[in-house]
Amino acid sequence: MLFPIRSLKKAIPAFLCAKFRALKKIYFLIVFVLINVAVMAQNGVIKGKINTADGEPAAFVTIGLKDTKKGTLTNEDGTFTVKNIKPGVYTLVITCTGCQTIQKTITVGPDQATEIHLDLQNTASQLNEVVVDGTRTRTINRKPVSIGKLPVPVMDLPQSVAIIGHEVLEDQQAQRLSDVVKNVNGVYMASQRAGTQETFNARGYGFSSTNMFKNGTRVNSGAMPEMSSLERVEILKGSAAILYGNVAPGAVMNMVTKQPKFNFGGEVSLRAGSYGLLKPAFDVYGPISSKIAYRVNGTFETADSYRDQVHSKRYYVNPSLLFKLSDRTELLVQGDYLKHDFTPDFGLGSIADTIINKASRNTFYGALWQYAHTQQSTASANIKHKFNDNWSINGLVSYSKYTRDYYSIERIQFDTLGIWRRPLGRNATNEDYYAAQIDLTGKFKTGAVEHTVLAGVDADRYVTGTYTYGVPSVLPKTAGIYDSISVYDPAKYTRRTDMPEATLQSVNNVPINRLGAYIQDLVSISEKLKVLAGVRVSYLQNEATVSYSFKDGSKTVGKGKYDNAVSPRFGIVYKPIATTALFASYSTSFTPNTGQDIYGDNLRPSIINQYEVGVKNDFFKGLLSVNVTGYRIRNNNYAQTAPFKADGTSINTDTNIKMMIGETLSQGVEVDIAGHPLPGLDVIGGYSYNSMTVEKTPDSKGSVIPGQRLVGNPNHTANASAFYTFQKSAIKGLKVGAGFYYIGQRYAGWNNTVGQKAPPAGPLNRLISVPGYTTLDLSAGYTFKRFAVMGKVSNVTNTYNYYIHENYSINPIPPTQFVGTVSYKF
Repeated sequence: MLFPIRSLKKAIPAFLCAKFRALKKIYFLIVFVLINVAVMAQNGVIKGKINTADGEPAAFVTIGLKDTKKGTLTNEDGTFTVKNIKPGVYTLVITCTGCQTIQKTITVGPDQATEIHLDLQNTASQLNEVVVDGTRTRTINRKPVSIGKLPVPVMDLPQSVAIIGHEVLEDQQAQRLSDVVKNVNGVYMASQRAGTQETFNARGYGFSSTNMFKNGTRVNSGAMPEMSSLERVEILKGSAAILYGNVAPGAVMNMVTKQPKFNFGGEVSLRAGSYGLLKPAFDVYGPISSKIAYRVNGTFETADSYRDQVHSKRYYVNPSLLFKLSDRTELLVQGDYLKHDFTPDFGLGSIADTIINKASRNTFYGALWQYAHTQQSTASANIKHKFNDNWSINGLVSYSKYTRDYYSIERIQFDTLGIWRRPLGRNATNEDYYAAQIDLTGKFKTGAVEHTVLAGVDADRYVTGTYTYGVPSVLPKTAGIYDSISVYDPAKYTRRTDMPEATLQSVNNVPINRLGAYIQDLVSISEKLKVLAGVRVSYLQNEATVSYSFKDGSKTVGKGKYDNAVSPRFGIVYKPIATTALFASYSTSFTPNTGQDIYGDNLRPSIINQYEVGVKNDFFKGLLSVNVTGYRIRNNNYAQTAPFKADGTSINTDTNIKMMIGETLSQGVEVDIAGHPLPGLDVIGGYSYNSMTVEKTPDSKGSVIPGQRLVGNPNHTANASAFYTFQKSAIKGLKVGAGFYYIGQRYAGWNNTVGQKAPPAGPLNRLISVPGYTTLDLSAGYTFKRFAVMGKVSNVTNTYNYYIHENYSINPIPPTQFVGTVSYKF
């Protein structure tokens, strides 16, 4: 319909009058702004950089002008800017917890910038207290984490994050990764098969080498990593598939090693403890030139065990170099080497597959000669370049090698009469792992909306060789059986003591290639509302397995497998106030499946959906974080044994033939507490509830019975630790601490299945109920100038419980033990 001409004639003058009034307002506004700009142009700017006492950037340090309301906080790189300062003479005040207050008189001139560069001062009697590294004044919600890849604080991520810093590792004198993980609720050690490796679960899902990272690249979980080399451990709970591909949806862990510094320093220490523990260590860092810095740390460790005949010996070294190629580019080259020789120990074992053997804690059923030799070497080069203040690129290439040589008596399973025919296990593994990734991060605006973008690609390749051996048997028709012993009558049989010769038979080489591309955008609609959206496309190739026989020289080539998946992610963060953030997110993960379907094709990956909601809070001006997270993870296509063959009527009895007809559900809630609410006080605490159950399966032989909780997963875990360093008394420098850890009832063995064997061929119930338990650790230490001593009594109540893998590796937890460390910083 056409607009009437008469109405148009009336509308034009009215429109022009309104337009004139608007232009008049804009004119006066522009004049007002120009006047203010002219005034401000006469004012000055104070900017500069604050470093810690050891030369590192000091983040989130308070900068203020005395007797004014002007001030700011330093950024992550220690820089700060205070704008619009009237010309004059001022007193600049720099303060932070644990450091001496600095006051400096400065003169601000008109329309000019005053540069300030200062180093913080901390007293020699402080035990690395509070903000020596410029980070301890920040709670976990204020720290950016490299595992999240985006340069934003945890508060802005719609996901739960835990950070365990080197201060906690030192205070608790952590020996193994399990000592660190017990500080993170919802993450727990599920088993310790023969003491050869620690296996962790999170939210009902097991960690593997796909979920374990060191400096951003995957590492084999078969080696027990060295704790003394770590700056911190970061755990990103929930789905991380968009960043790392085919990872289990419970959590991913990144171990960050200590970095070079451009000031000279270091530490030497000696740790000793119960059962022959002796561990000298060193850490030295400093500049080679104004553009190159180095760091080298290493340790040697030898120990016996509360278990008879069990020994361990470790060698470790971790060198690194940092090159300042330009003001905007730096290259970090680092590597490490670990050699660990120890006695495999399957513990006490089970009787009739479902009863835990109640022998004394120190009873050893293996042979004196059995051994496990592992070696792990890693090397990486990480280059970072800042195009400007908003855009940067990060490239990482890495290589790691893992080998294991293993020969042992294993799988302790006494029959109903208490007789165990000891089997021999001999194998070796050689793994080469290559990885590369490039990440581009940037910030830009579209109108008033700010974007923080991450885009990247990554690729890696595994080549794993598994060597098999033939072992002789002393008993007829029982290949691989060493001898027999009785749990009820140890004198009934004479134990062998010789080490049988094993013959190398074959090697299976399994190459695996992975490629992924991803992009995500954190959209800051306002200071209060942020949206995170992204997607990843992943490609996974299992090349054909190649097997070589050393007997006849024959070669067998298997069948390759190709998988791909799309992993989206969406989240919202709302901050009603600056210290509180509410978040909700949706994401997917994928898990490759083994086996074939009824038509002989390889199974496609299982797609796992995850929903997460939570609230993050900072209290006491950011000194304490209290976060609560709820989640629901559902695998709607859990692979189960197919009930029928391809014809639809023949019963399938082959457990390798599967269908996507099962379902699992993991749901729970987590509470995380961490911070420094008072000067000298560090606290960590938390509680988690998790229910991981099988929801739907077919009523066919071999399928898990619905409604069962999956083995290895407790419903409840809890932790609390507190360390206090006296600040202003006659006992200044004295530190005391305590740690409380609880893991609830869980099941070991195997989940029951439809049609499982009935007695005497098999147990009626394959589940082993393991009661929950609590341990208490007490610590105390003292620092005088550059010397420090720290002692700990662990498991003060001498609690007795077990680490259980399935039903044949049942190891008692350590009894009450003492460990002490003496150190000197230079």
